[in-house]
Amino acid sequence: MALLHNRVSNEELKQRLMQEDFFRHTISFYQYFPVQNPQEFRDHLYKNLHALQVFGRIYVAKEGINAQISVPAHHMEAFRAFLDGIAPLQGVRLNIAVDDDGKSFWVLKIKVRDKIVADGITDPAFSMENKGRYVNAAQMNELLKDPDTVVIDMRNHYEYEVGHFVNAVELPSDTFREQLPMAVDMMKGNEQKNIIMYCTGGIRCEKASAFMLHNGFRNVFHLEGGIINYARQAKESGLESKFIGKNFVFDDRLGERITADVIAHCHQCGKPCDTHTNCRNNGCHLLFIQCEDCTAKFEGCCSVECRETLHLPVERQKQIRKGVENGQNIFNKSKSRLRPKIRPVDR
Repeated sequence: MALLHNRVSNEELKQRLMQEDFFRHTISFYQYFPVQNPQEFRDHLYKNLHALQVFGRIYVAKEGINAQISVPAHHMEAFRAFLDGIAPLQGVRLNIAVDDDGKSFWVLKIKVRDKIVADGITDPAFSMENKGRYVNAAQMNELLKDPDTVVIDMRNHYEYEVGHFVNAVELPSDTFREQLPMAVDMMKGNEQKNIIMYCTGGIRCEKASAFMLHNGFRNVFHLEGGIINYARQAKESGLESKFIGKNFVFDDRLGERITADVIAHCHQCGKPCDTHTNCRNNGCHLLFIQCEDCTAKFEGCCSVECRETLHLPVERQKQIRKGVENGQNIFNKSKSRLRPKIRPVDR
């Protein structure tokens, strides 16, 4: 039986990636469709994508597939042919990154989950078959001119913080399952308005549009292919981008530049900055925004405490991670990011 998971260390895989002499395309795609046997489908994907040297992160569930991957340029045609050989994925839209160095992933991980997007929906009457109408970049820009249009960002705060559509409504939560009922509550009394949902690549806003329709709204739209597809269409068509700033992405890049606007600030000094990083202290690894000056000052850490921990003996750091000592103040990646947060004991 073929090996259906990776057994090589991350460090070695990263080194192999850096030594590659060919380019990779960073791609995301998703599709809602019934999957009768997710584990069997997962293994079929792994066997074939591993043979094509595809890296990335893919989730499979009974409701469909969600993928963020990198594909060698010389295997793009074979990759497309493989997807087209799976009936529900024939012609599926591929969102190709606009700001890409090809080094976004270094290993292939495919996991079976209950849902491809955790939504908290328990109503058996809910169906993805009834969803909002797609809008492309040109239609999005046109609808934004209408005063009866409400644009809702279905992403987390740390995504919204570095880039969003002009006048977009932010839902004050960092979990999609909480945002869905919030969107319904916030839009009560606006049932006759045009409601446009958007997200990074389309998967969250497509489900959100179906949830809004399920709750009695009528004029519901969602941005086809999300911000990634919008940015590409706007660039190719010479349209003014109504999305400003940076699009946060869930790979090693942590963002792709859409416009030159820098609308966020360093979480440590407050200077204009939209560069996300993870705290270098492995016992913290917090995602936060840090400017170049603070990177140098804090050595890539989110706090003085984490910087000091970084210089402790390795065994001491392991003790701290196990919960022997805790309690340093770190920045929270949520909406209340400037309020110090006590880090919980690692389990």
